[in-house]
Amino acid sequence: MFRKVKEKEVDYTSLNHILRTGKNLINIGYFMAIVCLILLGTYLLKEWKILHYIGELLITISPIFIGFLIAWFFDPLVTSLEKRKVPRIIGSILAMFLMLGVLFLAAYLVIPALISQVKDFVAAAPGIFEDITDFSLNFIKRFDSGNYINIKLLKKEVMNTVTNFGFSIGSDLPKYVFSFGKTLFNGGLNFLLGMMIGFYLLYDFNKVNKRLYQSIPDDWKEGYKELTNRINTSLRSYIQGLLMVMLLVFITQSIGLTIAGMEAPILFALFCAVTDVIPYFGPYIGAIPAIIVGFTLSPVTGICVIISILVVQLLENNFYQPLIMGHTMKLHPVTIMIGLLVFQHFFGILGMIIATPCIACLKVIIVFIVEKTNIITLPEKKKI
Repeated sequence: MFRKVKEKEVDYTSLNHILRTGKNLINIGYFMAIVCLILLGTYLLKEWKILHYIGELLITISPIFIGFLIAWFFDPLVTSLEKRKVPRIIGSILAMFLMLGVLFLAAYLVIPALISQVKDFVAAAPGIFEDITDFSLNFIKRFDSGNYINIKLLKKEVMNTVTNFGFSIGSDLPKYVFSFGKTLFNGGLNFLLGMMIGFYLLYDFNKVNKRLYQSIPDDWKEGYKELTNRINTSLRSYIQGLLMVMLLVFITQSIGLTIAGMEAPILFALFCAVTDVIPYFGPYIGAIPAIIVGFTLSPVTGICVIISILVVQLLENNFYQPLIMGHTMKLHPVTIMIGLLVFQHFFGILGMIIATPCIACLKVIIVFIVEKTNIITLPEKKKI
């Protein structure tokens, strides 16, 4: 007689726990491998100076990029007109005329006043430099209670520096003018070529999308369509909102600086609006020159300039951004700041401008991949 041995029951709970732990370790390994590849790629880009060649290539093909951007931006408008029985060629022409009309209207309203104020500012620049020098020396003298600093010698050095700077500007002015004219001509030519390319791309934009869609494997088509829709929605909302916020900042800042009694208020308001493209740091970059010039005019003007800038920032943070931008990017402030620092290191000011939309696109792609592959378990969204 053989005794029947009782089989041990399998502990499925412990087994599942071990499997989950192993899966998490594998996912962590994948994540670390991706981080190492990114670090290796960054090192190679820096050592091999690939970014320099990429920058040269991007400058060369910039008309194509401008054309694609124009076509991408106006495609929803032309598609909407096409659904209303408007031929796509007519819709593309109307979109181009709309863009040209907006550009010419902005140029007609802003450029004459801007040129006049730039001339006034250039004429007043020597006096402003002298006022800045006196203001800086008085500020240092006020806090130099022990007379450790030779104010006369310091003033002489500062005045020599300002004089040499003025002479260098005067001697190099033809070179600066020629360089600026060349840059302006090249930029205008690239934009004109970009508009022509954009018109043809806009006319065939739906065909290009269909051909690209057909070239993708059947198993990926649904995911490709969903991912492109997410990216397009996020980027278009961001760009449209950003342009509207910049316009409102420019208008309100022009009014505020004019009331404050600033020299060339439109010039400084335009600078504030342009630098506002850079999140968090941009408003401070744009405010510094206006505040410095304001205090050189008079303390009252400087204080009024600060008040104007603070009021505009309050309006932007509490009204413009929430009402227009909303939460289009859905990015944490720390993520944006890290992105700004990284992109500024590699691409300078241009990198700081494109950092936020690039990070937003990268986030959309990563979230999409995680959702489809379940590499990481995402928290479930709360039902409202």
